[in-house]
Amino acid sequence: MKNPFRKDLESRSRPEACTVVIFGATGDLTHRKLIPALYNLQVEGALPAGVKIIGFARREKSDAEFRLGLEQVNKKVSRSGHDESIWADYAENIHYHQSEFQDAGGYARLADRLDEIDRERGGSGHRLFYIASAPEYFDDILANIKEAGINHNKKGFWSRVIVEKPFGTNLPTAKHLNKVVSKTFSERDTYRIDHYLGKETAQNIMVLRFANAIFEPLWNNRCIEQIQITCSENLGMEGGRGGYYDSSGAMRDMVQNHLLQLLSLVAMEPPTDLSADGVRDEKVKVLRSLRQWNTPELVSENVVRAQYVAGHVDGENVVGYRDEDRVDPESMTESYVALRVLVDTWRWSGVPFYVRMGKQLPKKATEISIHFKEPPTVLFNALSGGVPGGNVLVMRIQPDEGISLRMVSKIPGSSLRMEPVKMDFHYATSFGKGSPEAYERLLLDSMAGDATLFARRDEVEEAWKFIDHIHHAWHQSKESPVMSEYVAGTWGPKEADDLLGKNGHKWRRL
Repeated sequence: MKNPFRKDLESRSRPEACTVVIFGATGDLTHRKLIPALYNLQVEGALPAGVKIIGFARREKSDAEFRLGLEQVNKKVSRSGHDESIWADYAENIHYHQSEFQDAGGYARLADRLDEIDRERGGSGHRLFYIASAPEYFDDILANIKEAGINHNKKGFWSRVIVEKPFGTNLPTAKHLNKVVSKTFSERDTYRIDHYLGKETAQNIMVLRFANAIFEPLWNNRCIEQIQITCSENLGMEGGRGGYYDSSGAMRDMVQNHLLQLLSLVAMEPPTDLSADGVRDEKVKVLRSLRQWNTPELVSENVVRAQYVAGHVDGENVVGYRDEDRVDPESMTESYVALRVLVDTWRWSGVPFYVRMGKQLPKKATEISIHFKEPPTVLFNALSGGVPGGNVLVMRIQPDEGISLRMVSKIPGSSLRMEPVKMDFHYATSFGKGSPEAYERLLLDSMAGDATLFARRDEVEEAWKFIDHIHHAWHQSKESPVMSEYVAGTWGPKEADDLLGKNGHKWRRL
């Protein structure tokens, strides 16, 4: 039997050599993620030959100084280790370009430099612009790219832009940014990055569902009781993040992008094909089907927000959120959020999706758990305790990427006793190697012109619409906004447990 997706798989473009221009090149993202990702691709022979990298930033640096700083970090963080000879070849193609983001002259000089690189290649070349700067510079960078004329697709060559999160801070700012981007790059050439979609398990959600006949027939409200999506972090505001985080919070920083993206992959219908728009069309339908919590009463019933107070994490004393550096002592920004989400479609009617994200929790982990309905217990009513637990399918996004299925089995022995057991799959042990970093896959896809794992304009706006209703409701409440508390090092506030308890559910213990 022919694979209906085979033609689409074979027609996918391959990554092409290009000049990668990184705006904000002296920042942590460039040093710890982007440059190591490209280096790892070089190690594995996946980076197209002829890729050039230009770091664009405001600080005064020479090429040699820039490369040395990148090398020092790469030695610490590269997943494939650090080979001096490979790095030497790789670093020869890395250059530094100093300019203020608002300085039109700096972009004119960049245009000359890009033209020079193109001439060295024997003609025009492909260009990939990566905006890794602080969000307040996005508008200036995009406008100056257009003014310098370096965004134009010359015949036979492309120019694309990758825009980092946060893509806006609410629906109006996201629409504004989309408008600014569209004046410089077409939607086809715009890649709004969400690194969670580059993780192997996130990519594997569609394969798990649509390539395995044992799961898709069960993937509906007749067989599934509830779905939980958890992102827990065992860190607080280290690294000076307090200032940024206090203006964002858990809802805007994680739920709006990462977690709603995962939810849409779990809840989407089968796409007509594996093209970027085929997949993203179905994800947008999910986001449009989210029941809106748009009044203070609905938000109070379905959303819990909280801040951590002083406690212990990994054996260390930690201060409360309001005592963190650069955080307002009277802050009403949530470091934890839990919400009940309903997807009003035929497939998911009546199935609650529970989403939670928190800082200073006991461990770092992100997972999706599918809780199936329990079978009738008539057969085992006579047994003490009945049937223990139920069937749960868990997709671990990080740190230990893999999939497990919990089922009930008889304990060996003469008596009939049962307990839950797991079938467990780990990427590292099953395939003999660790998963590549998310940025590796996403950078390659952008060089290949494959936008499947990037957010489309309407995806971003629909997600912000859902989040904005909740934020507006918090501010519309006539009573003082409720902010729960939880001790750092615990799994969150009691109110989050009560949110599930109303439906007879409990959070899965990670």
